[in-house]
Amino acid sequence: MNHFSPSFKSLTFIPLLLVVTSVPLLAAEPTGDAKVVTSMPGLVGFWTFSEEPGQPRKSLSTPQQHPLQEVGGPVARAEGGPFSGYSADFDGKHYFRIPYAEIGDLNICGPNAQVSMFAVVKLNEMKRGVTIAGIWSEGKGANDDTGTRQYAMLLNMPTYGGPRQLTPHISSEGGVSRRADGSAFPWCCDYAASKSPVPVGEWVTLGFTYDSKFIRAYYNGVLEERPIVPGVDKRDDPYFTTEGPNGASRGVNPFYHGRGIFCYDPAKHAKTKPGGGADFTVAARYAVGDFLGEAMRGKMGGLAVFDRAISDTEMRQLHDAASLPALK
Repeated sequence: MNHFSPSFKSLTFIPLLLVVTSVPLLAAEPTGDAKVVTSMPGLVGFWTFSEEPGQPRKSLSTPQQHPLQEVGGPVARAEGGPFSGYSADFDGKHYFRIPYAEIGDLNICGPNAQVSMFAVVKLNEMKRGVTIAGIWSEGKGANDDTGTRQYAMLLNMPTYGGPRQLTPHISSEGGVSRRADGSAFPWCCDYAASKSPVPVGEWVTLGFTYDSKFIRAYYNGVLEERPIVPGVDKRDDPYFTTEGPNGASRGVNPFYHGRGIFCYDPAKHAKTKPGGGADFTVAARYAVGDFLGEAMRGKMGGLAVFDRAISDTEMRQLHDAASLPALK
């Protein structure tokens, strides 16, 4: 009997090993409801970041897939996210892009253009400005008018009010902002600003809408109305105080910007804007001659773009769909 005992043990061990190794790994569970996003009219981009590093992140339930390409190497994937159970984990050195030639219906522009963006994020830090996403190339610095800005969700822009706050931007010129008399600012100063600061280490939803007249910033699903206080908000220039509707102020949130969204046209802009149209980027943008200077560090669990200005109620529905209390 002892002669056969080793082979008997090996025969019983192999089936047990197969049973153990054949148990499938459980996928992460989403905490929110993606159907609220995908059923909302006007959706042109929706990324839930379920894909593994090294794979393009594709838009869900939209006419075009808009695969996001990794820049700088693989972007990490973290467990925990509202719409897929996962989130993209940015380290400030990597980001996503769609080349300008491939942005398709994300290329929202024109005098009557409308756009909305919604994101679920958890920041690790906010030492400088932070880029969430958009079509926004600023050029090499102050007074550089070669930029090809269109729309973007940015954070922590204190130059014209907005320190540590949500500051959605719209540009009609692509380059720097200009007063009614044509005189130029050193930067683009056309943005709304929330009241609430955006926290570090906490999941929040961020959103904005633009209806071709007003930019509105939404923090955790709420439009935080904010009238202008010129000195406090660093908006005492007549551009802010007297060039709004009927000669009134532009406000802060909502912010009046009635000139539409810049459209890059090679026939018109080849010489003045030699860098060409801006890419759609996520977690970084070209600013002050660099893509990573104001890159995001933290997690993004969802990003949506609409080609219309969604309502206050719809923005609240998107916020509720993220189920923030269930996220860790």
